Amino acid sequence: MDFVIRKMNIVDKAEILSMMREFYSSDAVFTNGSDEIFEKDFNACVDNNPYIEGYVFSVATYIVGYGMIAKSFSTEFGKACIWFEDLYIKKDFRGFGIVPKFIEYIKQKYPECIFRLEVEAENSHAVHVYTKKGFKQLPYTEMVVY
Repeated sequence: MDFVIRKMNIVDKAEILSMMREFYSSDAVFTNGSDEIFEKDFNACVDNNPYIEGYVFSVATYIVGYGMIAKSFSTEFGKACIWFEDLYIKKDFRGFGIVPKFIEYIKQKYPECIFRLEVEAENSHAVHVYTKKGFKQLPYTEMVVY
C-alpha cells in the first residue's frame, strides 16, 4: 500500500481529534484523555512546539492514521531520546506496515537518538510489531504524578 507520512497541519484538526478520541477510548491506552488534552496536544504539534511533532499517514488524500513523537534527553543513555507517543491507524488500514515504516522514518530523521515507547501488555499485536522493530521490554515500573 502506498501511503504518505507528513507533518500535521491545522486543516487536519477535526480528523485527528476524532482519531484521538477513538484511540484513547480503546484498550490500547491506560488513560482516557479528554477533549481539552487532545486540543492541547494537537495545537502543540501544529504550533511548532520544540518538544513534540505530529504526523499524518494518508493514502491519496484520505487520512488513515497519525503519530506523535516527544523529545527528551536520557541521562540513562547520555543522549537525546525520542518517545513514540500516539501511534494510531484506522482499523481498515492496520496490518499494512504503516507503523513500522513510520518508526523507520523517525529513526532515519533522528539517527543519534534512542527510541522509547509505552504499550499496554494486552495489546499483543502492537507488542509484536514493536519487538520486530527492535524494541525491548524494560524491567522496571514507570511512575507518574499529575
